[in-house]
Amino acid sequence: MKVCFKFSTVMFLLLLFSSCNSSFEKAEIKNNVVSSAHPLATKSGMAMYQMGGNAFDAAVASAFTLAVVEPSMSGIGGRLQTIYRKEDGKIGGVDASTEVPVNYVPLKEKFSYGYETIGIPGVVAGLIKLQKEHGLLDLYTVMQPAISHAENGFMILPGEVYRHELVLDKLQEFEITSENFLNPDGSVLKANTLFIQKNLATTLKVISAQGSKGFYEGEIAEKMVQDIQSHGGILTLEDLKNYKALDAEVVEGVFRGHKVYALYLPSFGAITVQILQILDQIKAPLFENDWAVTMGKATRYAYQFRNAQKYPDSLKMILSYKNAGKFAWEIDSKNQTIASVESSQIPESWKAPDGHTTHLTTADSSGNVVSLTQTVGPIMGSKVVSKDLGFIYAVTLGGYLGDYKPGDRANSHITPTLLTKNGKVVLALGAAGGSRIVPAVVQVISRYVDQSISLEKALMLPRVYPVGDTLWVENHPKISEINADLDPVQYPHKMIDEIARFGRVHAIAIDSLKTSWLGAADPDWEGTSESFVED
Repeated sequence: MKVCFKFSTVMFLLLLFSSCNSSFEKAEIKNNVVSSAHPLATKSGMAMYQMGGNAFDAAVASAFTLAVVEPSMSGIGGRLQTIYRKEDGKIGGVDASTEVPVNYVPLKEKFSYGYETIGIPGVVAGLIKLQKEHGLLDLYTVMQPAISHAENGFMILPGEVYRHELVLDKLQEFEITSENFLNPDGSVLKANTLFIQKNLATTLKVISAQGSKGFYEGEIAEKMVQDIQSHGGILTLEDLKNYKALDAEVVEGVFRGHKVYALYLPSFGAITVQILQILDQIKAPLFENDWAVTMGKATRYAYQFRNAQKYPDSLKMILSYKNAGKFAWEIDSKNQTIASVESSQIPESWKAPDGHTTHLTTADSSGNVVSLTQTVGPIMGSKVVSKDLGFIYAVTLGGYLGDYKPGDRANSHITPTLLTKNGKVVLALGAAGGSRIVPAVVQVISRYVDQSISLEKALMLPRVYPVGDTLWVENHPKISEINADLDPVQYPHKMIDEIARFGRVHAIAIDSLKTSWLGAADPDWEGTSESFVED
């Protein structure tokens, strides 16, 4: 009788859990959410929800708006990577990286900006593909917020002004760039003053009416090619006409009972998966010191393989859970012989001190989720604007990103990422910040999952990044928590008192109790997160 009672109790509990789990699976999500790097971009996405759009419409509206209000970080002359989960459960992505023109010949001299660095832009094709294939609204409607901000102006934020100041001398080298982004006397705009971009508004209007052809063919394409070729660049009309945004290849892994989805090259999602699978085989660190050291070591191990991702056998090893276990054992056994992250053999962009790029994440009440990252390369990209067009071109050529051949797409540390459980997205995120993007994403995932803290706190807590043989530890005044207190002899480290140096993450997560999306914006940036509840 006693045994039967136990059995009946267990069965009751199992049935109860199954019923609760089933009801959660079937429960309708109550809200839509946007988290982006600029308040106006967030509001653009929210406006799409209010007009009956979905997470794809919101993401595209936000991305076009970021191209207007945050031009130092991204723009329609740049590149884009996005991963998504549709309401039917399908997970996919879009590869719209910049591409190397067909007649490219590497130059002996290296360039980090200027006409010599300009390849084929991808953002316009990528955003249009994402919206056309998955959105509910039309392109004209989705682009209206961006067009309005360009044509009527917006109050430029202090952070954007500061970034213009950082590259002021380079912006001043180009007459048309100066006309579009600087005051008549060559100075930067003052923070919180009206910034109007009539030329960019005109370009966006053509795109909204004509789609990709309005950008990659016709008058805009002709103006791009004429200007770039007349200043030593190599872009041709055929390059532009033949460019296509592609379906991205998704890579998978596991972490603490979750499925991890990220993107293969040109994104560094395979490295993200590798680090998480290393960490999955290490007991979650209980103390900040152990956490910091573990994150630094796991990053060092995985970053050895960044250049190997393009080889099938190496990729298989990178994504291997068994192989990750070997690294986990070495970390757990306190092995100190770990290769340095930085060396003279890696591209200059991997060592750049200033993080760039922008990220946004959207989700809707139907279960659509979009994690989207776009960039122009270094701050203000190539620093080049063509007459009448109003946008900055990304850096692709010249050696800053590495050595490429014609037809290659520019690789970067971009890694929009999804975590799912029972087939449902529980966390979606990505980051800006150059080579710090991957560890920023990984460390927020670790904080959120392992430490069972709020999404906002996971974004706020300190991050780390290994540089040479030293572990850099984020330690600026905005971080209120007690940081790692490492032994300088046992663990060489450097406390970095710089805001936004360790990546900027914009994320959403599911609140399973309230069946609603939670959004969070990185506190080191000027972005926001907003939620919209449908009637």
